[in-house]
Amino acid sequence: MFQSTPIRSVISPGRYVQGPGAITRLGEFLAPIGSTPLIVADDIVWGFVGHDVESSLRAAGLPITRENFNGIPSAAEIDRLVGVIAEANADVVVAVGGGSTIDAVKASGFLSGIRWVTVPSVASTDAPTSALAVIYTEDGAFEEYRFFPRNPDLVLVDSQIVANAPAAFLAAGVGDALATWLEARATSRSHSTTMAGGLPTLTGTALAKLSWEVLWENALPALDAVRDHVVTPAVEKVIEANTLLSGLGFESGGLAAAHAIHNGLTAAAQTHGLAHGQKVNIGSLTQLILEGAPTSDIRDFVEFTTRVGLPTTLTEIGLSVDDTDDLQRVAAAATVEGETIHNMPFEVRPADVVAAMKSLERFARRVREEAGLSAPQNYVSHGSSGSRQ
Repeated sequence: MFQSTPIRSVISPGRYVQGPGAITRLGEFLAPIGSTPLIVADDIVWGFVGHDVESSLRAAGLPITRENFNGIPSAAEIDRLVGVIAEANADVVVAVGGGSTIDAVKASGFLSGIRWVTVPSVASTDAPTSALAVIYTEDGAFEEYRFFPRNPDLVLVDSQIVANAPAAFLAAGVGDALATWLEARATSRSHSTTMAGGLPTLTGTALAKLSWEVLWENALPALDAVRDHVVTPAVEKVIEANTLLSGLGFESGGLAAAHAIHNGLTAAAQTHGLAHGQKVNIGSLTQLILEGAPTSDIRDFVEFTTRVGLPTTLTEIGLSVDDTDDLQRVAAAATVEGETIHNMPFEVRPADVVAAMKSLERFARRVREEAGLSAPQNYVSHGSSGSRQ
């Protein structure tokens, strides 16, 4: 009897644009997509990009309608935006801002049956390129993934705007993107399904690995440049790795334990002030421990991500090894049916997650002490730039 070959799939945004001053060309790239755009941005972001966006749309002959984003991509906020889209009779909705704004816009654009565009103001997440949104409760706890039949029609990143933002946002993006290769590698080994709707492709897996290699080579000099608000080749490479390579890599290469543990961590209220990538970094370290990775690999990861400015211990994310009840809640949420932790090439139980997380504290502290590294301080609140920073 004939049996169909397993499907492999790659998905991607329709167009990706990146460079200094790219925001001034938004209207040029937006005009072929829609004639009645609705711009969604919070007041802070609009304060420093609004003039350029308005000038660009005006030059392209497009009307200017802007709606404020209220902070969390919750079901209620998404439904509110659907109403605004209908009232504006918009045929394309444009997210200008961080991960939360972007996720809310993608979800509301889909529900409204129109096209959507993302214009990230920071490179702290791979949300701008993806065909999914991470939905949170009003209290900031992970609620669900929402999947869409297509990616954004356009992703436009102004690298000077990214360089003008605090370096902590770029560091958070590095934490999110470093997980891409670790998870794609695990998904490939287990022959699990990706968010592109099939088995991992060589393309998705290769791009995930390229993201990892670019970041290890360029993250530290890029962060130094961004602290001076300048754009260098290293900054451009890290922006692309954080945004495009990581986005393509996680969707078409696969997610595994690191992001599931991030989702589990949102069950602990202590972590709600942390950026997505900061929690993902704890997930990456936990995944390496669960895999039984070589000690030298885990040591290198602790040292490198500490230098980037990411947390490597429970204490730094508001937990401790004595918070057994909280850690069990985290582990239970990370291992629920359907979570991506089940893409690991072996069974992972809640008790395994708790043990791996507890083991981080002493190990990471010893590694940092031996390397003469102090705990990173440049943390940012996820409420200021997005749930998937």
